[in-house]
Amino acid sequence: METEPTITFPVIRGLQAHREYYVAMWSLRMLRQISIFDEDELPPELRAQRTLNKARIPEISDYILENPDDYVFSALTVSIDSDVHFEPLSGQDKLGLLRVPMDARFIINDGQHRRAAIIEALDQRPELGHETIAVVFFLDIGLERCQQMFADLNRHAVRPSRSLGLLYDHRNDKARLAKLVIMKSEVFRDIVDMEKSSLARRSRKLFTLSAFHNACADLIEGMATGDLGEDANLARTYWEAVAEHFPAWRQVLEGRLPASEVREGYIHSHGIALQALGKAGNTLLREHPQDWRKHLNGLKKIDWSRSNAQLWEGRAMIGGKVSKVTTNVVLTTNVIKKALALSLDSEQQRVEAALGRKSER
Repeated sequence: METEPTITFPVIRGLQAHREYYVAMWSLRMLRQISIFDEDELPPELRAQRTLNKARIPEISDYILENPDDYVFSALTVSIDSDVHFEPLSGQDKLGLLRVPMDARFIINDGQHRRAAIIEALDQRPELGHETIAVVFFLDIGLERCQQMFADLNRHAVRPSRSLGLLYDHRNDKARLAKLVIMKSEVFRDIVDMEKSSLARRSRKLFTLSAFHNACADLIEGMATGDLGEDANLARTYWEAVAEHFPAWRQVLEGRLPASEVREGYIHSHGIALQALGKAGNTLLREHPQDWRKHLNGLKKIDWSRSNAQLWEGRAMIGGKVSKVTTNVVLTTNVIKKALALSLDSEQQRVEAALGRKSER
C-alpha cells in the first residue's frame, strides 16, 4: 500500500457485525471518475447485483435536473474488492483517511441506478459535480458475502403505498389538486383514506387517495387552467354534485351505514366507478358546460348493485370480483356515459363492440 498508487479520501470508520465499514462524502463528479466494476455480462449466480435497468435511468436523471434545489438521495452502498488502509487523524480513532489501491474494484450493492442517473445528469448540468452524496463502503470478502449484502439490503425494503406517496408529493400538480379537493370537501374529507391504496374489509372509508387522484386527473384532463384553486373548485363542485346522487356515501359519512356494507353491495363505491365518473364527467363538462348538473340525474337510471351481474359482469367485475384494469374502466365509463346521454369516443366504441362480440359467442 505504501508504494502503489492509491485513491485517498476522508472517511468515518464504523463497526457492524464485528466488521469495519467506512462512510464518506463523495462529490457527484467522483462517481464518474472512479471505476465501478461492470458485471452485467456475468450469469446471475456470479453477480453481486441485479443487472442495470437502463429504462429507469432517464426518470431518475430528470428528477435531479427538474429539482436542482431540493432533490434528495440516500447513500450508496459499495463494496471494495481490495485491501485498504485506514489512517486515523491525530487524536481520533474514527475519523481519518482511507487509502484504496488505484486498481481496486468498487461493486455497488445498493444504488447503481442512482449512480448512473447522476452521471447522466452531469452531462447536462456539469455544475452539479461539486455536490455530494454519502457513500458507505464495506470491504468485499467474496462473492457470497456481496450477494448476501444485496439480499439483506433489499430484504426489508418496502415501497410506500401509492396513496402515501401522493400525499407526500408536493411537486405533482394532479396530486396537489386531488388533495385540495378532498380537504375542502365536506363530503370526501372523511370518506377518503389518505394513506392506504387498498382498503381493509372493516375500513370506515369508501375510497383511497390513489383512486381519487386518478378520478380527478381524468376529470380535468385537457381542461386545467393552471390555477390550482380554480381547478380544485371546479373538481370539488362536480364531485359534490355527483355525491348527491349516491345517498349511501352520505350515510357512510354520517355513520349511519358501514362503509364495508356499501362496498360489498355496490359498484359505485369502488375506485373503478370513481374513475369512470371522472372520465364521464370530463365529457359532460365539455359538452354541457352550463347545464351539466341536470344531466347527472341520469345516474339514478343505473342499477349499481353488484348483484346485477347481467350489467356488471365483464364490465366492472370479472368472476364476481371488481376489476380495475383499463378495459374495465372504459366499459364502466360507457355505462355512465349512456345514462347521461353522452356520446362514446372511438376507443370506447371499439371496446364496447369487443364486449358485444364476446357476449355473442
